[in-house]
Amino acid sequence: MEAGAGKVKSGAMALRRLGGGLLDLVYPPTCLDCGAPVSTHASLCPNCFKQLRPITAPYCPVLGLPFEVSLGAGALSVEAIADPPPFDRARSAVLYNEVARAIVSRLKYGDRPELAVFCARLMLGAGADLWADAPVLVPVPLHVTRQLQRRDNQSAELARILARRLGLSVDTGLVSRARRTRQQVGLSSAARERNVAGAFSVRPDAVRRLRGRGVVLVDDVITTGSTVKAITRALRRAGIAKFDVISFARVVTGAEVPI
Repeated sequence: MEAGAGKVKSGAMALRRLGGGLLDLVYPPTCLDCGAPVSTHASLCPNCFKQLRPITAPYCPVLGLPFEVSLGAGALSVEAIADPPPFDRARSAVLYNEVARAIVSRLKYGDRPELAVFCARLMLGAGADLWADAPVLVPVPLHVTRQLQRRDNQSAELARILARRLGLSVDTGLVSRARRTRQQVGLSSAARERNVAGAFSVRPDAVRRLRGRGVVLVDDVITTGSTVKAITRALRRAGIAKFDVISFARVVTGAEVPI
């Protein structure tokens, strides 16, 4: 039985490799940013990849903002001290710069599902300290009219890929956007806060639905954090006690690209 199963498995793998080879002939893999030839799908060429700026230690243990030098164990960023967030921890894979902006823009508007695979791959490592307690992944929701325009919710796709890789569950129905808000691009921090205040609702059976598990909100970009703050406040009102945040990119004051 085991030998037969092994032959079937090896045959399936051979077919997948053949299918992948044929796909590469028809659609040769290209860089997700500049379009240069690369060896594998859903990747960047070396030149574009080196322009990404991964967020690695040392960073603020609460907001995940990078420090230029280590400030010692438990040291918080000025932002976390001045305005403590309603969530527990936030982590992001890369700084939001020109390459990250191009990837996020194509992920949102370009119908490029392979971009979500690339982004989630980097988010896996960035959120390593968030996965230990088997949280439920909850994507930042779009209003139904905006989702119809875009067809897909990029945050939901990121959450699904992360869940498959980590063996976690995704709950796309736990939080919904109760009203359509203005696009956040171009708004000040205070205007962003006002724009999303009261915009999200949480299912009344949220506590029972989660069964004691924490929540990790999944988004493509954290800018000022106004959206994830609004959602976590709604979760807290619903009786949820533990929530973290993971994103692909993070806007950092003084970085190259504003949003």
